[in-house]
Amino acid sequence: MSLTHLSIKDAAAALAARKISAVELTQAHNNAIAALNPRLNAYITTTPEPALAQAQAADARIAQGNAGPLTGIPLAIKDLFCTAGVRTTAASKMLDPFIPPYESTVTAQLLAAGAVFLGKANLDEFAMGSSNMSSAYGPVENPWKRAGSDAKLVPGGSSGGSAAALAARLCLGATGTDTGGSIRQPAAFTGTTGIKPTYGRCSRYGVVAFASSLDQAGPMARSVEDCAILLGAMAGFDAKDSTSAQRPVPDFQASLARGVRGLRIGIPAEYSVAGMSDEISRLWQKGIGWLREQGAEIIDVSLPHTHYGLPAYYIVASAEASSNLARYDGVRFGARVGGEDLIDMYERTRAAGFGAEVKRRIMIGTYVLSAGYYDAYYLRAQKVRNLILRDFTQVFDKVDALLTPSAPTAAFGFGEQMNDPITMYLNDVFTVPASLAGVPAMSVPAGLNAQGLPLGLQIIAKHFDEEMVFTVAAALERAAAFSHLPTVRAA
Repeated sequence: MSLTHLSIKDAAAALAARKISAVELTQAHNNAIAALNPRLNAYITTTPEPALAQAQAADARIAQGNAGPLTGIPLAIKDLFCTAGVRTTAASKMLDPFIPPYESTVTAQLLAAGAVFLGKANLDEFAMGSSNMSSAYGPVENPWKRAGSDAKLVPGGSSGGSAAALAARLCLGATGTDTGGSIRQPAAFTGTTGIKPTYGRCSRYGVVAFASSLDQAGPMARSVEDCAILLGAMAGFDAKDSTSAQRPVPDFQASLARGVRGLRIGIPAEYSVAGMSDEISRLWQKGIGWLREQGAEIIDVSLPHTHYGLPAYYIVASAEASSNLARYDGVRFGARVGGEDLIDMYERTRAAGFGAEVKRRIMIGTYVLSAGYYDAYYLRAQKVRNLILRDFTQVFDKVDALLTPSAPTAAFGFGEQMNDPITMYLNDVFTVPASLAGVPAMSVPAGLNAQGLPLGLQIIAKHFDEEMVFTVAAALERAAAFSHLPTVRAA
């Protein structure tokens, strides 16, 4: 097997046994990136030489018997995480050039665990999007293809670069961020796995902000177990983040073998939405059957305010984006475009620095926060958010986890769905409710559609019960036995 096709678990075992070296593993990924990244554009910035230096240090740690859980494991870092000495762009012209003098807490913990950073993965600008088409550094191409077609497909967003790099074997694992589905939807589109942890499980310090009450860092990988390994290194309390939870980090890997016998799995009626393909409906039913066959009890449940989730999310997230991005004015933060006076400089700077989708969300957010509309829109959306949270709280008194589809469609093509922002926003219809409630949720690849594209199923559990998510996800993974590979991949 090619070194780039190893799992994190298997690569760590091979490194520990000295069957391979971290330098060999990293060089194999550097070579794969050099070959495929010009086509896929999964990375904005690659760091082949620093990665090899980190790999050499990893080999020395292994030789000394001082290896951490991720020593020598090559990862892609979403270009929303600040990395000391390495350019961080948030896929926006506004942050070019920005080389942070500090490290985000999540990436610092990964480095402490011994990880090797291959580069900074592409994303939708400021993490705003569901296609990875809004990056100022160009779109990311999904390595999957429809059967009989060479049309370019989107990898989903906003963590599309991380997802595409994983699927194409350009890294063994990746970081992502999830505000309304930006880990789970691209995972579904690329046949990979990704978990949005409970809000507060992973520190947001050093992560460029989009919507502060929703943003959550999480891992993406090619298996449930690899995600558990990564989350164990990423999670933990951080005094530098006021929203960080003072909770111990469980042994997530230990939950994988428990099985689902006796568990109550809820099937929310509201996730059967108009426009969902028959293929996804059939896959959902197949997933229900897999869990039932393994001894789970299937219970029909209701989350009555789910259909308000999407409009509430886009009001709350846009309002917070408007507030967070106000700092990029060419004076305090961001690139500067000169003008005739201060106001003209502000206008020119923000017009040149932000792309169309970011401008759209800033305008929506500014509107709903304005004096005449605050109560009618923002305050009402926050009330709806509380009702959605109550729905989840009540349903988890009856069931241990929920099973839903991850996305309403498979990956779509460049240019498809993109003329209508509302159609694009509907890509998040299954992922947004869990984000509004702050509960953990994970996407697992479970099958292919008729065109040969991956489809995912989503597992949701109560706050800080990622162990339950991993337990159910591992059971689904075993039953689905998803081993398909994309058309475009490293050798």
